Formats: sequence, C-alpha cells, structure tokens
Amino acid sequence: MARALFIIDVQNDFTEGGALGVDGGAAVAAAITEHVRRHPDLYDVVIASRDWHDGDNDNGGHFATDADPDFVLTWPVHCVAGTDGAEYHESIDTGLIDIHVRKGQGVPAYSIFEGTTDDGRSVPQALDELEVTEIDVVGLATDYCVRASALDALQHGRSVRVLRNLVAGVAAESSEAALSEIATEGGHVEVSTD
Repeated sequence: MARALFIIDVQNDFTEGGALGVDGGAAVAAAITEHVRRHPDLYDVVIASRDWHDGDNDNGGHFATDADPDFVLTWPVHCVAGTDGAEYHESIDTGLIDIHVRKGQGVPAYSIFEGTTDDGRSVPQALDELEVTEIDVVGLATDYCVRASALDALQHGRSVRVLRNLVAGVAAESSEAALSEIATEGGHVEVSTD
C-alpha cells in the first residue's frame, strides 16, 4: 500500500498571464512545492500531469479554431507541446516529481488518467505497479482537471483526498460544486497540514 500525490496541470498557460490563467495559480504552484518539501516522507511517489496538445490541429475539437470558444467544450489554444505555455510553472520544483504524464495529445483530455507517462505507461498501470491505494490531488483547475482526475481516481478504486488549499479554479461557484461532487462520490476534501 502506497500513497501518491497527483500534481495536476500546474503549467504556465493555466497560471496568471497564461492563455487560460487561473487566479491564484502561481500561489498554488509555490504552495505545492513547499508542501512536498515539508513532507518528504508523506508520498511514495509524486506524479504530475501536463496538457500537451498538438499545435497543428484543433485537438479533436478541443481548440476553437473557427469560432469563439464556448469555455465548456472549446477553448483558446493552450499548452501546445514544446511551448513555454505547456511547461510547468517556475515555482514547481520538477526535481520533486517522480513520474511525468502528458495528456491531450490530439484529443480533449481533462483527467490525468487520460494521459501516458514519459515511458509509455498508462496511469493505472503505474499506480498498480507501485501498489498505490491512496492519492492526494492538488493543482489546476479545481473545476476541470482536478475534478476529473479525482473522480477517475475514485472510479479506479483509490482513496482520494483533495487538498483544497493547494488547488485553484476558474470560478468559485463551479470549484465548490466540483469539491462537493468529489465528496459525494466518496472522496475527501481537506486542508493540508503545513
């Protein structure tokens, strides 16, 4: 039995000044790094996801290329592979990350479970190999990718805890709704003990 930390999409395009910047994103990035440094023995593995979209197409309709984005199913171009926007925010200490996951390569993807590790494994494969039964979820954005990742972790039979002081969302109402949904589905929403 092992515990993992999921760091979800703490990338330049999702923090202030990015293509889809979330208010408080930079502060969350710094707080996540501090959390991991303060608790070096809390996690057996730290797994971080990044949107890693193709830049030469609409990514399965994910990018609004012919019309204005609706910010529900279609979005402005963001996190294009190899660009600064797709990189981790500078406050994330990448030396603390054990496994990197890329998602959204040519298709819409919100959950870390839709991605693959740098060595080609699925996230469930990596979790099973490491015997991960408990997952803490932090990152961006609460109401989209954090929500989807936490719900998928629950569906894959893991115990899930979202650390509410280490997430930031697009909007307060939808973020609270996401946290409530996670709790209703059996997850825990707590404040980290830093």
